[in-house]
Amino acid sequence: MIYNIINLEERFKRDIERLFDLFKSDGDQLVYDHSQLETDDMITIEFHYHINYSLIFVQAKVLNRMDTITFEHDRTISLETDEQIRKVVKQGISYVWIQILEHLTGKKHDWGILTGIRPTKLYHRLSRKLPYDEVNRTLARDYLLKPNKIALLREIVQRQLQVIPDLYQIDEEVSLYIGIPFCPTKCAYCTFPAYAITGRNGTVEDFLKGLEYEIEQIGKWLKNSGRKVTTIYFGGGTPTSIEADQLDHLFQQLVRWIDLQSVREITVEAGRPDTITNDKIDVLNRWNVDRMSINPQTFTQETLNVIGRHHTVEETIEKFHLARQMNVNNINMDLIIGLPGETLKELQYSLEQIHQLQPESLTIHTMAFKRASYLTKNKEEFEITDPEEIQRMMDYATTWTKKNDYQPYYLYRQKNMLGNLENIGYSREGKESLYNILIMEEKQTIIGLGSGAVSKLIAPKSDTVIRFPNPKEPRAYIETVKESTMKKIKQLNQIFHS
Repeated sequence: MIYNIINLEERFKRDIERLFDLFKSDGDQLVYDHSQLETDDMITIEFHYHINYSLIFVQAKVLNRMDTITFEHDRTISLETDEQIRKVVKQGISYVWIQILEHLTGKKHDWGILTGIRPTKLYHRLSRKLPYDEVNRTLARDYLLKPNKIALLREIVQRQLQVIPDLYQIDEEVSLYIGIPFCPTKCAYCTFPAYAITGRNGTVEDFLKGLEYEIEQIGKWLKNSGRKVTTIYFGGGTPTSIEADQLDHLFQQLVRWIDLQSVREITVEAGRPDTITNDKIDVLNRWNVDRMSINPQTFTQETLNVIGRHHTVEETIEKFHLARQMNVNNINMDLIIGLPGETLKELQYSLEQIHQLQPESLTIHTMAFKRASYLTKNKEEFEITDPEEIQRMMDYATTWTKKNDYQPYYLYRQKNMLGNLENIGYSREGKESLYNILIMEEKQTIIGLGSGAVSKLIAPKSDTVIRFPNPKEPRAYIETVKESTMKKIKQLNQIFHS
């Protein structure tokens, strides 16, 4: 089917396209202002909107050879700037477009007009002005969210405020993200800054020198400004890809500038079990790391082979037990729903293994086709799970986590996710990741250190997020770290001292 959109301003087309991608079937096309007369395989949608004082009115007529159907929506405008008005107009057009797509395709979109990464952020914003029941009505009425998603958002927001009671007052503090851009191998679905560590000894050493410089300079800024650090998160890549003595040296550099005893949480990703050793766990214990991630993604060996994770299921289980024997008492594990060739059967098996291991938290990801990943560029090489099976898998995971006392505490969405679903972090009570909440809800500045790390600079009492990315490629990072760090400190001074 060809969907011919006419009379729509250029500035709203990207939003129309994002929603269309959620509903389209193979062969469906979206075109604009097509001059050809309607055919049996073309539907024309004509948009109109106007603003009358404090009201915006949106109308769309669906035209085909048989008849004309009109969809309408209006909403009040209590805003003043052009950008604020544009946003409300966009919401009105999206509202009507969702109704049209649901009518024409018979499909339902549980997230309504929301296409952004952080729907919980919207719930937080509304709940600071309105009672929860009114927030729920607003999300259903103005954003077309279905009851299951509204209930999920409410549960997560309430949990977050229990875990971090000062979440709305934490903006004078900062958190640190430390990116180590190396892995044993790169997984087929991955677009994170992750470079195979084999044969890169020289690059690794030079990278660590650059990272230590950045830690020192940011550490001096923290000390001079009297700024407290809430959480520290080592990600990547796989931070445990580097040697134990290198990891230990990073902590030595950190403790020169930061009172680690006052930091609420330190997490280290050890996502690849083939990088975990006794001496590395010794380092984590010596520096009182609170939380560690060991990520199987799946417990089906054939799938691990297909996606390029060169470790075994047995290694995952073995390294989990090693961490337990060495007194690591807060372990997260990740699973991905919709890996190539997997169905509900494989997910059920993976969750059986999770039940045997009993990690304190579990993150359920939905497979996302990221533009730069090998999997996305070579889809024909992989068996892609259909959306209906993905939904069954997510429904099963939701039921299983509740039955096994894992409660949702953070959520985010991504473009091109199978089934248009979401990623959800679950945990046992008291074992939530504070950093995951802070990075998702954007309530404080996150300073990114290392290759590919993105700083999110947020002035106190502000909702504006300034992104400051470090170069992804280690060599580029090494060559620019001094200049980049000084620019970052200049921006930090501007947002905290302006």
